[in-house]
Amino acid sequence: MYIPHYYKNENIGEVFDFVKSNSFGILIQYINGRPHGTHIPLMMEQSVNGDYILLGHVGKVNPAAEALQNGEEVMCIFNGPHTYISSSLYDHDNVSTWNYVSVHVYGSITILDNDRLVGHLRSLVNHYEKPMPNPKMYEDLGPDALRQIKGIVGFEIKISDVQAAYKLSQNRNDKDYKAITDHLDTTQNPADTALSDIMKKRR
Repeated sequence: MYIPHYYKNENIGEVFDFVKSNSFGILIQYINGRPHGTHIPLMMEQSVNGDYILLGHVGKVNPAAEALQNGEEVMCIFNGPHTYISSSLYDHDNVSTWNYVSVHVYGSITILDNDRLVGHLRSLVNHYEKPMPNPKMYEDLGPDALRQIKGIVGFEIKISDVQAAYKLSQNRNDKDYKAITDHLDTTQNPADTALSDIMKKRR
């Protein structure tokens, strides 16, 4: 994606932490000559040889599953908080805009065998169940639930490129910047508050 230099985040550790915290992504493939997007959780891990990978799965009835091929290059999109920024917040005449955090990850597909698929599902379920009041871990699932594994295809994506856009009014002066964060703190919109927190930490 196009990212002006002052919005580009090249701190890969920070970007990967963002992906882990916003792991419900969009898998982009070409199917029958058209772009196809699949909204799925994508877990980031480090492989035994040190490569960073994304792990995911799709139902076999999904056209995305049939299109998955070893070596296929795909893109995954991860979005964070975003909001409208009114030009009324500036101390000079200018245009309104939109602030956001977005990451594009590129890589190549490897289809998981059954053992790797089970390992992925165990990590996925246990990660999200752990904070639940009464967690039901993968090991607690009964045979009826586990039989559904036969209906999915698992894959990993070996990451080859990462593009991160943190458009957070970096090009504004301190007065405008504070006016923007002060406004976002008063809207009672959770996305505005989250974006303001990111802005204040990064200024």
